[in-house]
Amino acid sequence: MPICTTRDGVDIFYKDWGSGRPVVFIHGWPLNGDAWQDQLKAVADAGFRGIAHDRRGHGRSTPVYDGYDFDTFADDLNDLVTGLDLRDVTLVAHSMGGGELARYIGRHGTDRIRSAVLLSAVPPLMLQTPDNPEGVPQSAFDDIKSGIITERSQFWKDTADSFFGGNRPGNKVTQGNRDAFWYMGMAQTIEGGVDCVDAFASTDFTDDLKKFDVPTLVVHGDDDQIVPIDATGRKTAKIVQGAELKVYEGGSHGIALVPGFKERFNADLLEFLKK
Repeated sequence: MPICTTRDGVDIFYKDWGSGRPVVFIHGWPLNGDAWQDQLKAVADAGFRGIAHDRRGHGRSTPVYDGYDFDTFADDLNDLVTGLDLRDVTLVAHSMGGGELARYIGRHGTDRIRSAVLLSAVPPLMLQTPDNPEGVPQSAFDDIKSGIITERSQFWKDTADSFFGGNRPGNKVTQGNRDAFWYMGMAQTIEGGVDCVDAFASTDFTDDLKKFDVPTLVVHGDDDQIVPIDATGRKTAKIVQGAELKVYEGGSHGIALVPGFKERFNADLLEFLKK
């Protein structure tokens, strides 16, 4: 299997499809690189090199007990980018992965980066605070952690509907979407599942976003029940100078996987990559 070993000895599994200018996909929580297979094929078929890794503690990467913070995730990503000597890279990140992307630029800059795509991403801040009233209350994150600890298998099954919008009238969410979400969730360590909630809930990426100096596309559904657009996507588009915001009407959190929305996102992604 293709593996990148990080500076602290963690093995990061990755897929590497196609050839051409590199596009690195960063998955959300509790998923892994398999969540990007549709997009990997789309970019590889279009003449790009698509790469998607499993975050530490997720999928096929080392199931470590600690290191579930965004400085560590960003440094893992840097180990992958430098280990493969990738340059002129477009980073594409979903949900929690958007924090990884933002912190990567905040810590490592954009010397190797051509552009960035943030899909349903958590920056600048998820947690509801007096300065971020549109955010998610701490009680919601406490409930998520409790669900994982109490019975994570059933929790992932219950969460899949809101993740994809399967609880909305007229949705196109399939049982396959739900099953894939459960399967990937179960491949994440329980410790990673809990620690990642604290990380993506409370980490403030505002200063990281201010360091973006590459073309940036922000895509977000206005019916995202997991990462509310008013607290995240709309604010990110205002903080990142020159960022383009595309709002998908009725779009859920899992845009890249749901039939109808994923085709639209793939088309928007390819259009952005060709600029």
